[in-house]
Order: sequence, then C-alpha cells, then structure tokens
Amino acid sequence: MRSPSGRAGRARPVRRVACRRHHRTVINGILFRLRTGVPWRDLPPRFGSWKTVHDRHRRWSADGTWARIFEALQADADMEGRIDWSVVSVDSTSCRAHQDAAGARKRAPRVPRRRRQSVDHRPDEGLGRSRGAFTCKTHLACEGGRRPLAFVITPGQWGDAPQMVEVLRRIRVPRPSAGHPRTRPDHVCGDRAHSSRRNRRYLRRRQIKHTIPEPANQKDNRRRRGSAGGRPTGFDRGAYRRRNEVERTINALKGFRAGATRFEKRAYVFHGTVTVAAIRLWLRS
Repeated sequence: MRSPSGRAGRARPVRRVACRRHHRTVINGILFRLRTGVPWRDLPPRFGSWKTVHDRHRRWSADGTWARIFEALQADADMEGRIDWSVVSVDSTSCRAHQDAAGARKRAPRVPRRRRQSVDHRPDEGLGRSRGAFTCKTHLACEGGRRPLAFVITPGQWGDAPQMVEVLRRIRVPRPSAGHPRTRPDHVCGDRAHSSRRNRRYLRRRQIKHTIPEPANQKDNRRRRGSAGGRPTGFDRGAYRRRNEVERTINALKGFRAGATRFEKRAYVFHGTVTVAAIRLWLRS
C-alpha cells in the first residue's frame, strides 16, 4: 500500500481531535441543573460531559463572567427605562445547605491575576449554624419590577441590619452612553430587621428617602434618652406596602431548585448560581 506521498508503506491512521463543546450546549446544561437541582453527575447526556458543564460554570463564576452578563442586562433595561427606581426594597432569605456543601478546602480559587477582584471568595464559605441548622443567607435588593439589583451571600446566623449597607453598595447599573453607573435609588424600603442608626445615617448621608419601621425596643431606648435620642423616624405607609415586591422576587429566585437549596461547597460558585437565576429573571422580563 502506498502512502499519500507516493512511497510504499503503511498509511498512518488519521487522528481525531475532540471538538470543544459549544457554549450554547453548556449553558443549556447549566440552566437545566439550575431549574431541577440535580447533581452534576446526573445531567442528561445531551449536554455533553457533566464535568465540562460544571467546570465551565465554576470558571465563569470565578472570573466574573456571570456578573458581567448580569450588569449588561441591567444596563440595557435602564437605558430603555424598564427599571423602577422609585422604591427599592431589601430583604433576606435563608437557604438550607445540603450535606454535600460541607468540607470545602481552605484555599482560594485559581483564577487569572487580572480577574481576581471578581471572585466573591469568603473564608467561611458563607455557611453557618443557625436555627435552621446548616444554612446560608442571601441578602438582596430588588427594584419595583421584581428583579434583583444586587445581593450578598453570608452565613445563616448573620443578621440583616449589618448587611444592608453592603447590599446597597453593590447596586451598580452601568450607563453605556455616558456618565457614572447609577448606584442610588430614590427610596429604600425594609422591614424591622434592617432598622439601625448606622443604616439610617448612611441613607441620610446619601440623601436617600427610606421607610424602615422602628422596633419597640429601639423606640423605648430613644424615648429614654430624651432629646439626645433624636426625633421619631418617619414612616410612609404607601411605600411600605410595596415591600411585597422583594418577597415575590425571593419566591421567584427560589423557584430554581439549585438556588433554593445550596449544594455547592464554595461560596463563589453558589454566588454564580444565584447570579444565573437572577439573569433568568431579567431575561423573562
């Protein structure tokens, strides 16, 4: 047998190069797992290798790819006037952690040096012991259209009031045309768990109107101090009725089973999972 070069001999076999799985197929696998909450190993074969889907989701969570898509969708909606900045509500929800979420190694994820600032890596991995056993908590802010603007992952025993400022600081909607990103809503609404002098001072300094009811113990403490306790806080009943918007946003996020129960060991991977769920809510609108 002659080779293609004309010399006699045995022809070499043609090496087949494995093709790289298309991003569309991988994203469909990520969305399927987000909706159903199945283990990565149980993904249907039509999405390709489960390890490819998992590794690409983990990498996109680490380098900020999901976060940039999330910001791009918000920027397009703001440019079209589809974001209701009149009342932004804040609240939190507890997420039960599966037993597979325990046992993460105490090391930071490997990501490129130029993108390490995008990783939401926590030494405690956002897991803690609370009344609901092994849990984590998602603190979020949503706009009037019942879509999340920003969120923070913390251990389950952390309170709501200390995280309110951090959630509001993460609101950052870019403006593609010109100008700085929008970070300040017109009005902020929260429940009694977010009432603190630090939060009210922060909102007044940024000239943001707010409606946060004052608990009974804080009222008694203010009255006991007399004139040094300050004036009573204002309360807008009409704005407070819109606090159900954040509750409905939480219900929509927990419709994705991979976001209602945490299976990921790493906090930044679970942060990416919640970001994908938020992206789905923005795409639906």
